[in-house]
Amino acid sequence: MEGNHPKRRKDKYNPYNIYEKDEHYYISFEDAQGIKHQLEITSNLYKAFNSFELDDLVFLNVVDRHIEQSEIWESTLNIRAIQEADSVEEIVLKKLQIARLHKAIKKLPEIQQRRLYLYYFEEMTYEQIAKKEHCSLQAIAKSVSAAEKKLKQFLK
Repeated sequence: MEGNHPKRRKDKYNPYNIYEKDEHYYISFEDAQGIKHQLEITSNLYKAFNSFELDDLVFLNVVDRHIEQSEIWESTLNIRAIQEADSVEEIVLKKLQIARLHKAIKKLPEIQQRRLYLYYFEEMTYEQIAKKEHCSLQAIAKSVSAAEKKLKQFLK
């Protein structure tokens, strides 16, 4: 099999190889008796097989990244099941704390609210905020710091 082979990993059940040589397209495979065959195919068929291989590669990447690769034993499942959920009291306290925080943020001047929101909730850097608001980096740092101090006072 001489020619240009697409360089990619394949599913272990993929029974064929495709390649291009001198602007001709080929597929090679081994039949049930172990005899190797090479057939010339059209460019459209080559593109279709190439597309199938790329789809397989996407699936293999999904399996690698997102599907648990370890064996799951009953003991592992039991350990996972033991993780305690938050009690009703804990959930209510968290919600009250969040409500207090939002109420305190609303007491801040509009500029500090906006910059605090961009920094903590939009996860922007001081540099990005300064560029967006057309001001200095020091102005942003000072504004966020002042907002944090006021929030600490409000929440005491």
